[in-house]
Amino acid sequence: MNKIWDFIAENPMAAVIAGGEIGFWVAIVAGLATRYLLKLKRTSAVLLFLTPVIDLVVLAATVIDLRNGATANFVHGLAAVYLGFSVVFGPSMIRWADVRFAHRFAGGPPPPPKPRGREKARVEWRSWFNCVLACGLASVVLLLLILVVGDTEQVAQLWGWLPRLGIVTAIWFATGPLWQELSPKDDDDRVSEEARR
Repeated sequence: MNKIWDFIAENPMAAVIAGGEIGFWVAIVAGLATRYLLKLKRTSAVLLFLTPVIDLVVLAATVIDLRNGATANFVHGLAAVYLGFSVVFGPSMIRWADVRFAHRFAGGPPPPPKPRGREKARVEWRSWFNCVLACGLASVVLLLLILVVGDTEQVAQLWGWLPRLGIVTAIWFATGPLWQELSPKDDDDRVSEEARR
């Protein structure tokens, strides 16, 4: 336990990112509970609107920390990546939670079944394009942080995140759409292809 506190003391941005992720999910759960259990739609909308605000708080904390002279480290870069992925994937995560919450607590329709065949491939391609978009946004944030701080030595670690983001997109591509495209087709796929002919 002491190691965790020591790490947080040395890297306060880690606590900000962890707090941002916790806050993100708390805002979603509170927003959905308020909507479906308490029937307070406006309050729910305000709570769900907090999710992008939390992203901005994490970004502002990163900029303030660097402007106050902190040397950029792994955690500062992680904050930019967190922002990119949260902005791009956040709305779909909220929709995912909303469908399940509505089904469980408000008699909504059940979540759709997991996609199969060509639909699964389309989902994988869409997910990968979102990954590319998230990595692109994270890269822009990293470059803005580098530009705002201006001190080459202070932000040297941030440059290292750009190739990492390229690796993330390559791995996501290989394990997502490429894997799906090269996977053997199951019987349902063959039947649907024959039906189309």
